[in-house]
Amino acid sequence: MTKRTRRQHSPDFKAKVAMAAIKGDKTLAELAQQYNVHPNQIQDWKKRLMTEAAQLFESGAAQSGSSEEKVQELHAKIGELTMEKDFLSKALGPIR
Repeated sequence: MTKRTRRQHSPDFKAKVAMAAIKGDKTLAELAQQYNVHPNQIQDWKKRLMTEAAQLFESGAAQSGSSEEKVQELHAKIGELTMEKDFLSKALGPIR
């Protein structure tokens, strides 16, 4: 018996199938046959799209705040490392 490998679906494909399921023009069985995917998988993708859709729109504001914080952290770290480098170069003297 040969081992069957798992299929890997792209995010674009998952979104397309989930949107078709949300649209409701066809049943899950019809979509499963059309896209060659199990109906339970389509239902999972649809549920995930429905629950995470709100996060898509609120992530823009959250990301800008967190990215500004990250930039400030990195600038602080750069300053700290610069001070350490200057201190050590004075303490050790010139490197040959």
